[in-house]
Amino acid sequence: MAGNVAAIVLAAGFSSRMGEFKPLLPLGEAMVLERVVTLFQGAGIGDVRVVVGHRAVELEPIVSRLGARVIANPHYRDGMFTSVAAGVATVGEEVDAFFVLPMDVPLVRGATIRRLLDAYRQEPCDVIYPRFLSQRGHPPLIAGRRAPEIAGWQDTGGLRAVLAQWDPGARDVDVADELILWDMDTPDDYLLLQRKADRLEIPTEEECLVLLERVLRVDDRIIRHGKAVADVAVLLGTALNRAGCGLDISLLTAAGLLHDLARREPDHARIGARLLRDMGYGAVAELVAVHMDMSVTEGEPVAAGEVIHLADKLVQGERRVSVTERFRAAVERHAHDPAILGRVATRLKTAMTIQQRLEAILGRSLTEITDTL
Repeated sequence: MAGNVAAIVLAAGFSSRMGEFKPLLPLGEAMVLERVVTLFQGAGIGDVRVVVGHRAVELEPIVSRLGARVIANPHYRDGMFTSVAAGVATVGEEVDAFFVLPMDVPLVRGATIRRLLDAYRQEPCDVIYPRFLSQRGHPPLIAGRRAPEIAGWQDTGGLRAVLAQWDPGARDVDVADELILWDMDTPDDYLLLQRKADRLEIPTEEECLVLLERVLRVDDRIIRHGKAVADVAVLLGTALNRAGCGLDISLLTAAGLLHDLARREPDHARIGARLLRDMGYGAVAELVAVHMDMSVTEGEPVAAGEVIHLADKLVQGERRVSVTERFRAAVERHAHDPAILGRVATRLKTAMTIQQRLEAILGRSLTEITDTL
């Protein structure tokens, strides 16, 4: 069990390739240093230690204000590993495990940190790496007992070389987070991360598939259904955007893929939305929450939730169907149960209302659009 976990944040370098001092750069609603420190604090890690060197006088009061501990590295000019060693040298026997994260990787998701912590608590080992697809990323979670060897390392190769000697006892943990691989070394990198920081609530298609296939291990039939729903949602959204609706196609893709991620659970729309909200995917959670039941207000602009709701009703399994065909089996199955039949009728009416709204905007039947798939 990992009872006491620390995080070592590396902020001592010159930021020479960036041309500006990385820790103080704005990124989304906070500066880079704040984002990295609060990443760990938000995951329940109170012991955050920030290694400073270059422009330390500017960073120290910020680190203190954030409730983290300042670690001075007088040898920061000699390379990043001196900061690793300085930070790890402060790890005592009271620390069960610790993260090491450079300032260069500032947008790791909180869900990734929590997943690594859970993996370590279930089965402690020398090193746990987050892995996206086949690539290891930042930050590794390292057993506290290895701290003296890291702090005393005198060979070449830096932290990667130290950790490599423990690979037989290491473990890779799949995470739905491509940002474990995103470095911020150059101005171009920074621009990419700035754009990404504004869209953290929407996972990429690859992140969605990793979440379904490798993290949650969702049944393949459910995944295939999600892909079919996403295809229909994107087709509808693209057509609606040509008519001036301004829908976010990436959001529709993610919500289509993930709408049934909790399909095996009772009240799966609500539970799926809660899971996604906990992972930081709030924008997608809002759409997943209404894919079974929702209210539609006439006269209001078409919402993304309506598109997902209807796309789900236009797909049975992986097959595209009409709304009435989608509901036919449920109507027949519950014909002798007025309570359930009433709910089915309400859902059918909602789907038909949305379909009529969309067809009025598009000036043609949805069949003409979906038949192009």
